[in-house]
Amino acid sequence: MTELNLQEIGNRIQFCRKRMGYTQEKLAEKMNVSIQMISNMERGNKAIKIENLFKLSRILEVSADYILTGKQNAGDLQLLSLKISKLSEKDRETISVLVDHFSSKDQ
Repeated sequence: MTELNLQEIGNRIQFCRKRMGYTQEKLAEKMNVSIQMISNMERGNKAIKIENLFKLSRILEVSADYILTGKQNAGDLQLLSLKISKLSEKDRETISVLVDHFSSKDQ
C-alpha cells in the first residue's frame, strides 16, 4: 500500500483552495473549522479526519482520491468537462489547442 505524505496532501489542499479563490479563513468558514486547522492541514502537520476529507472534496470540487494521492478519477474529469462546457466557444477552442499541444508532447 502506498504511504500517504501529509505534506504533499497539504500542498494539494492549498493548491485547490487557491484555485477556488478561497483564503484559509473562507475555507475554514465553509468547513466550520478553525483557521488553525486549515493551516495545519496545508503544512502537513495533521492528518485529515474522514469527515473533513469529505467536506474538503465537496467544497474544493475534487475527489478525495485527488486530495490523498494526487491522482484524478473519472469524477474529476467529468467535473472538468462540465466546467469547460460552460465556457465561451473561443475559450473552449483555446483549451482544445492547449490539450493538443500537451498531448503531442507525450508521444
